[in-house]
Amino acid sequence: MVASVTPTPTATAPANAAAADPLAVLLLGPTGSGKTALSLALAQRFSGEIVSCDSVAVYRGMDLGTAKPTPAEQARLSHHLIDVCDPDQPFTAGAYSRAARAALAQIAVRGNLPIVTGGTGLYLRALTEGLFAAPPRQADLRARLQRSLTRHADTWLHRLLHRLDPASAARIHANDTPKLIRAIEVCLASRAPLSQVLASPAARDPLTGFRLLRIGLNPPRQPLYDRLNRRAAEMFAAGLVEETRNLLQQYGPVKALDSLGYRQALQVLLHALPLNEAVAAAQQGHRNYAKRQLTWFRREPIVHWIPAFGDDPETLPLAADLVHAELIPNPASI
Repeated sequence: MVASVTPTPTATAPANAAAADPLAVLLLGPTGSGKTALSLALAQRFSGEIVSCDSVAVYRGMDLGTAKPTPAEQARLSHHLIDVCDPDQPFTAGAYSRAARAALAQIAVRGNLPIVTGGTGLYLRALTEGLFAAPPRQADLRARLQRSLTRHADTWLHRLLHRLDPASAARIHANDTPKLIRAIEVCLASRAPLSQVLASPAARDPLTGFRLLRIGLNPPRQPLYDRLNRRAAEMFAAGLVEETRNLLQQYGPVKALDSLGYRQALQVLLHALPLNEAVAAAQQGHRNYAKRQLTWFRREPIVHWIPAFGDDPETLPLAADLVHAELIPNPASI
């Protein structure tokens, strides 16, 4: 039986929200938690349109490994930011933020309810909080840092960042070379620590003009892992390796193919893993990703957590009550 909805204890109303602003629902949760099912049900009940928040679903042809809404589901309701570019075209968090904000505005003009649905935390944060105006990438500096890494110990970049910005070094793993290089690059270009740049009030451009209702799905852990294991196996059984082969032939070894599921399917194609081990690796990868997503989303403000799957019978009434309460005008504010 589903317990009552649990709001984040530190919830405070966003300073940029006004009572007259239109509502936007943000449906959060780990992969496999049933966000798609709940978003479809809410959209049907409240004249909604769905805005995908998935960094892989934006790519055309990447279908089996992304658990996109089916063509039939997409035909039932308007969906946005699915299949908007090819896998060899980088789609950054900044590009997502701009496109998603435009979609929200268009949906609101039509008098419909925007429902942002997905599990890419960085995309969601870019949408709601904006991204800081980072200095441009510097190819020469990046090449020098990469060369210095080969000359020194594996922890060289992390030690260098620690001298420049101890706060950023504390949150970036010593083996995460791309993030270390970018952090060092920003420190040197900005002549200030990255952590200080990010903390600046002028660093970001938060979303305005909407009241945000965050609903989170947090089903019991073992049933979630069982569902993820089944789904990963079903992706391979449905032809994920062949889909990956076609994408590789058409676009080459693009970064998008390093996504969960496709990465393991690619290893099968390269004869680096037998099929059964690739499936097991994908299952483990999805379980680990679900843990990271929950850690990320717990930092979001004002999340109303529902401890169940989105397709559980008890979930829709709980979520619908939250939406309904936000749509009814508050007499005290009139």
